[in-house]
This record gives sequence, C-alpha cells and structure tokens, in this order.
Amino acid sequence: MPNLTPPITTAKQAVEYRSKLQALEPNVEFLMSLYLHESMTVETIIEAKRAGITGVKSYPAGVTTNSSSGVVDYTSYYPIFKQMEEEDMVLNLHGECPSKGGVTIWNAESEFLPILARLAQTFPRLRIILEHVSTVEAVEMVKKLGQRVAATITAHHIHLTVDDWAGDPINYCKPVAKTFADRTALLHALISGNPKFFFGSDSAPHPITSKYSKDKSAAGVFTQSYATQLVIEALEIAVETGAVKEEDVTLEKINGFLSEYGRAFYGLETSKNARIELTKGTERITHILENEDGSLQVVPFRRGEKTRTLTWLP
Repeated sequence: MPNLTPPITTAKQAVEYRSKLQALEPNVEFLMSLYLHESMTVETIIEAKRAGITGVKSYPAGVTTNSSSGVVDYTSYYPIFKQMEEEDMVLNLHGECPSKGGVTIWNAESEFLPILARLAQTFPRLRIILEHVSTVEAVEMVKKLGQRVAATITAHHIHLTVDDWAGDPINYCKPVAKTFADRTALLHALISGNPKFFFGSDSAPHPITSKYSKDKSAAGVFTQSYATQLVIEALEIAVETGAVKEEDVTLEKINGFLSEYGRAFYGLETSKNARIELTKGTERITHILENEDGSLQVVPFRRGEKTRTLTWLP
C-alpha cells in the first residue's frame, strides 16, 4: 500500500520501494501502486505504466491511516482516471466518505457507493476495485456494476462485528466491522463463485503503542501471518452457526477466492505449481510479535487462539 509517510506518489518512489521489498523477500512478486494525490498529472500515469506500476490507490482525506493527503473531490481527478483507463491500470478505492454532516464511520462506506457508481459509469473500461468491503450495500452494488468493477474481502471482516471491536483497539479497522447481516453478506459473496469478489488482506501491523494510543487508536488489523487459516476458520464458524450451508463451501470456490479471481482481474498468470497444505494440530497464533530489543511490538488478530499449520508443498 502506498500510504506511507511521505506517500508514494511517483513512479520513481514506487520503484525504489519495490526494490526494498524485493530485498526482503525476493520470491514475492510485488504489485506496486501510487497514492492518488493532487500533485499527480497525466504524465505521472504514463510514466508509472512504463515503470511497471500496477495501479493507483485512492484514500478519502482523513478517513484512515496516513490519509491526510487524500481525496476531497473525485471529479478533479477525472483526467487521471481517463489516462488510467487508456493505460489499463487498476484504481483501488478505499470506499468511504469523510466523517462530516450526516456521515460517520458507521455509514461512511454506504455513502461512498454513489461515487463508485459514477466512476464506473464515467470510465466503463477502467478496472476498479472497491477494497475491503464491509456492508450488504457494498456487496450488492459491486454485483450490479460491470465486470470491470470488483471488490476485496478481508479475513478480519468475515470474523468481526461491531461488538468485537468496540472496546478492543486490536480489532479496530477502517471500514469498521458492522452487523451480523453485513458479515453474512461477505461470507456469501466469498463462497458465491463470483469472480468479482476475491481476497485482499488489508493487513496492518500497527505497533501496540499506536493501537492503545492516548489519542486515536490506529485503524488496522494485523492478519498477514495467518490470513489463509483465518479465512478457512471463518467459514467453519459460519457453517457451525448456520450462516452458510456446508455444501456451498467447496475447495474450488475457496481456491478461486484466495488465488484465482484476483490474479485474473489483475491480468496475471495463474500459478499451477504453488500449493499449500493446512493441518490441524497444536499451533496457536502468536500473542505478540516484536523486534530483537523489544522496542517494537505488534499484536496479531485472534492472538493466542488455536489455528491450523500452513505448509508450502514442493
């Protein structure tokens, strides 16, 4: 994600950042994006495409982590979106409106949906991803829009409701988790086999000092180390509670959601060789991750709970 400090707004910055990431993990193919910013021009998009940058991420001003330089008026970026459409780049949207007037964190996503619809109508060839959807309304809107509009679903949003994050900063994220009906809609989208819905972790390793801050708690949930297991376990819970039917949960649909649909939307080749195995055992999610001297600590989602062991197969 490009919402660093300062934000990644040029191809040069994105390429340098990619090099740093590849030095840490050379076996991962990093898809880089720029931060939609007022300094960007049509030439910025052309240069980004030439540099192999995948897309541009939009953050509404002040809505989430490091979004103070975000978007206030989407129409002012129409020339950017038009060039992205021409270059066949992806527009990743944090789909919420800033809290003002009648907008709060509770309805911020729903209030954003008319903006999404206008963007899809104005730029019908632009690939658009509504990231980390959290509501029934968002799921239904994505279904209605064309095949160039998709949505990601996180591991934590299919576990959480408002009762889980109210009073627990570790579970607090943007958009906030909402009702049982909203969570059920996400689960049904996950197992629908509809390629417009695929996994996106939105994993955010905020230090514990930022999560339990005297000011505002940092918005974000850290799931990355156990993301695949968390998806499987959310489906198991949903079957046990009757939220979804067991016969609707198939390996084909899970594989599509976790592996195939997203790659297809981004135009990437499907990897036939990489396989994983999940086994039940005694492994538990780490309580706290920390650096060598203990000065930086991060608390994972569902800390201390039992989980499956993930193994990469040869």
